[in-house]
Amino acid sequence: MMNILEEFYYGNINPNEKCFKRQSEFATFVKIVSDNEEKLIAYLGGEEKHLFSQLMNAQSEILDTEARERFIEGWKLGARFMLDTFITPRYSPINGVCEE
Repeated sequence: MMNILEEFYYGNINPNEKCFKRQSEFATFVKIVSDNEEKLIAYLGGEEKHLFSQLMNAQSEILDTEARERFIEGWKLGARFMLDTFITPRYSPINGVCEE
């Protein structure tokens, strides 16, 4: 059995891959977006389709960038928690004070 770093190295862990249930609220919204995108593309002419495609691609890049930055921020925050928990010495005013 590999450890988590080996799993990550071999590509067995991908935080971007997510599944969702077909009957979930999220799936409902995905279907609405997909259906409306198809209807809009059918309605648009050549130049409008190109503009719409550029708009959708730019929006996708924005969402990808935001997701990447949130992942990095979360990773760094988790690392800070680990450092604070296991490395950073902490002074406790009640440590070692036991009177009976």
